[in-house]
Amino acid sequence: MRRGSAGATALIPSAHDFFSSSRGRTPTVRRRGVMSAARGRVVLSHGMDSGPQAVKIGALADVARQLGWNPLLPDYRDLDAQGLAAAAAPRLARLLALIADGVPCVLAGSSFGAFVSGLASLQSAPRGLFLLATPPLIPGFAQPFALREGVPACLVHGWRDTLCPVEAAFDLARRYRAELLLLDDDHRLSSQVQPIADHFRHFLARIAA
Repeated sequence: MRRGSAGATALIPSAHDFFSSSRGRTPTVRRRGVMSAARGRVVLSHGMDSGPQAVKIGALADVARQLGWNPLLPDYRDLDAQGLAAAAAPRLARLLALIADGVPCVLAGSSFGAFVSGLASLQSAPRGLFLLATPPLIPGFAQPFALREGVPACLVHGWRDTLCPVEAAFDLARRYRAELLLLDDDHRLSSQVQPIADHFRHFLARIAA
């Protein structure tokens, strides 16, 4: 395990150095009237005060398409208008409804989107979790962050995150034996979009192997 000093990039591998994958038939998914063979879905959940058009979400969607996954970008902005705590349960319900048909999926998200993606994994069986700037809790919402045991997971966090301090990311990675990528940025991770996209590419490739 290697840690970088503050201000540097550090990668702490998870307990899942090699990810298992299903050898079943590749599903065929209809999107925008086109039938296409795909590995499954990558569901990308945006954060609060953001939307499906966010730069990070778009970059990860591009990577997913290039690797043969169908990206889904749910829009939670109508729910977020209710406020942070009030939006948590409806966000979770919307995400679970999107993946209820059993198509293989990877759940990814940023901040509030990472939080609900982790909780959604408790009630589903995603192929993997790729979570950015994950909060350990949502003030006013009873359930703290959690994720499904045994699912390959990567947490990406900024050394200079003041909303969700990096110590919480260490705690989550330790608890779930998740991979932890630390980058020299704040909560928005806006200066690290390309390194995050590159790491997501490797993450998806390992899952599909």
